[in-house]
Amino acid sequence: MPIPPSEITTDLLERLQHEVALFARRAEQTRLGGVGKARNSMDRAAYLLLHRLDDEGPMGVKALAEGMGIDSSTVTRQVAPLVDSGLVKRTSHPEDGRAVVLALSPRGRSRLEEVRSSRQRLMEVVTEDWTPQERESFTDLLGRFNTALARYHSSVTQGDEQNS
Repeated sequence: MPIPPSEITTDLLERLQHEVALFARRAEQTRLGGVGKARNSMDRAAYLLLHRLDDEGPMGVKALAEGMGIDSSTVTRQVAPLVDSGLVKRTSHPEDGRAVVLALSPRGRSRLEEVRSSRQRLMEVVTEDWTPQERESFTDLLGRFNTALARYHSSVTQGDEQNS
């Protein structure tokens, strides 16, 4: 006897949420840190902030926060140790000297490349028995999943603000 579509969907959604929960736990356990001496040497928030500054160039706290979907106070708190350690520098905005922008320092760029390389090696090791097409499909689907989560989070946050 065939399984009704609603049960298939419920079972599939249960498996999906379980796999996402396992992924989140395992990702946190390893911090997706990589291999070699750079393993687990940079927390997720620092990596994402440095990565964004590397991809998009110098920007203000507000733009950085908006692009990452978090509030400015969180970015300010997360950036402080990066500035203190010399990975990020505060500079004057080129068009408005009163405004401050955050930029990746040469030391920050070097450190980011070290960690990025280590994490790429981890992805290579973990997926060593995958075909290139499987890696591509997984990466595309994970990106799509992350985009959908961000969109959902944004709509829920906006809904909460409108209901306040």
